Amino acid sequence: MRLLNRLPEWLRFILSTAVIMLIMKTVAFGSNFIPSESMVPTLQIGDRLVVEKWAYGWSRYSLPIDPGFDFPTKNGRIFSHLPKRGDVVIFTNPKTGETYIKRVIGLPGDRVAMSGGRLVLNGVVAPRRETGHYAYRDPSGVPVAVTRYEETIPGGGKHTIIERTDHGVADDMAEVTVPPDRLFMMGDNRDDSADSRFPELGFVPVENLQGKAELITWSFYDCTKEPGLTCASRRFFSPIR
Repeated sequence: MRLLNRLPEWLRFILSTAVIMLIMKTVAFGSNFIPSESMVPTLQIGDRLVVEKWAYGWSRYSLPIDPGFDFPTKNGRIFSHLPKRGDVVIFTNPKTGETYIKRVIGLPGDRVAMSGGRLVLNGVVAPRRETGHYAYRDPSGVPVAVTRYEETIPGGGKHTIIERTDHGVADDMAEVTVPPDRLFMMGDNRDDSADSRFPELGFVPVENLQGKAELITWSFYDCTKEPGLTCASRRFFSPIR
């Protein structure tokens, strides 16, 4: 009888816990899976991420609401905060509706250019330091040899990028100015990233941000060690830099 008497209490606990978890997943946290190599070596294919939805406020892209709904605000977000240069963010491609992950390079008003593989931000060439060679297999199994650099974004932090060459199709770009309420995105795998350097993506509306990629929780990434190939370590509950 004592167990039956406590049944309503248990049901209330289970229900309240489920409601709290639903709210947390809806407005606070999300999860994403990395399907491509555009952010190698920072992120590997198969990494599962925790996304902070509140980091930049909320929009129709970060909440499970009718896609046709729009917040009646200047940039379509409530409690809006701009990301910092160098943040790794999840966003909705404004042209295809697909979910992308890239690094924020340019904020509204910034001038962005590429010259001989070097990022130029507001007229300042981003310092970079070579940190060794890196080799990986692309999704088709072809080995790719690149050079690894530590790049410092002017006005931002340091992060790792890789380059096959400094003379690729996107290694030279005339200076552009980021419009109001727009962002300029780039992948860390500079010669294998469909990002804001290309018209297929272009500038990304601030409204389209889903959240900040904060943590690698676990990964399906797999790499067979072989001569000359760099196998990234498996990451569990690792912060994203």
